[in-house]
Amino acid sequence: MTRDEALALMHEYTPSDALRKHMYAVEAAMRAYARKLGEDEETWGIVGLLHDFDYERYPNQEHSPTEGHPSHGVQVLRERGFPEELCQAILGHASYTGVPRESVLAKTLFAVDELCGFLIACALVRPSKSLNDLGVKSVKKKLKDKAFARAVNREEVRQGAEELGVPFEEHVQFVIEGLLPVEERLGLGTA
Repeated sequence: MTRDEALALMHEYTPSDALRKHMYAVEAAMRAYARKLGEDEETWGIVGLLHDFDYERYPNQEHSPTEGHPSHGVQVLRERGFPEELCQAILGHASYTGVPRESVLAKTLFAVDELCGFLIACALVRPSKSLNDLGVKSVKKKLKDKAFARAVNREEVRQGAEELGVPFEEHVQFVIEGLLPVEERLGLGTA
């Protein structure tokens, strides 16, 4: 699947601008890690772009391991010939599926998913509305504030860095830097 095909599929299933921006952010973070780790940037980017494409159409508040998001989306991807390793990574980003994160790709997707959402929330409350002046210390302080961005699972943010084997502060800084090139597309830096 090309990026253009992935983008068309994401747009077909995802009307929400906010969720689209989240998937753009995860795509950027995945591409940055792919470059760092010497992996295929296009493949990793497409996984980031598609990981939540079925989230709005097939919500899964019950956290069923086999129904709704992400299982429904993965079924659509399999029908389109998406490689199984990539499907497993997408399934594994939702802990409730019970799919183990065995590949570096799967661990990276899990590690950047919740963090990307949190970093965007942190940037949006800054006077600059930018990631440019967002430091790791500020992110850690916001993580302690349970009322801030309460939908973000703090445990998964920390667990992601652990599973990836990267010190937490280094992981946060790397993802911030990975998002900077797409900051405008994410609606940031416009203060």
